Amino acid sequence: MTTVLFLCTGNSCRSQMAEGWARQLHGGRLTALSAGLEPHGLNPLAVLVMAEAGVDISGQRSESLREYADGAIDVVYTVCGHAHESCPVWPGGAPVVHRGFDDPPALAAAAATEEEALGHYRRVRDEIRAWIETLPAELEALGLPLPPTDA
Repeated sequence: MTTVLFLCTGNSCRSQMAEGWARQLHGGRLTALSAGLEPHGLNPLAVLVMAEAGVDISGQRSESLREYADGAIDVVYTVCGHAHESCPVWPGGAPVVHRGFDDPPALAAAAATEEEALGHYRRVRDEIRAWIETLPAELEALGLPLPPTDA
């Protein structure tokens, strides 16, 4: 089975959302993991907006990329600019592909209300979902086809 690692700086929000969507949408077809350069813990607002969309990421944990450096990773997706700049090559030779998304906590910092802050999280959540929906075709283009769905 293809193993995909989603990588960002803190592994608190964007990479966690990507992992959650990948498990929800393609769970029986790939192994989804996430990690951070400097894990910050799971962002509670990310957990909240994912739950609103029917995806429970509350059991996921913020992990360091070191936990996977020696593992069998088939492709690494960086989802923030800092991770992309800091990890241009993966030990073991897995391709590193950048798919950057805005940082919801940074955007929400200037929000006047919690609802306004959540709007930033929801937008990024939905952008990540739209990308993850296309992931099987992208993996196939990288030479990592997924098994067919059990439809």
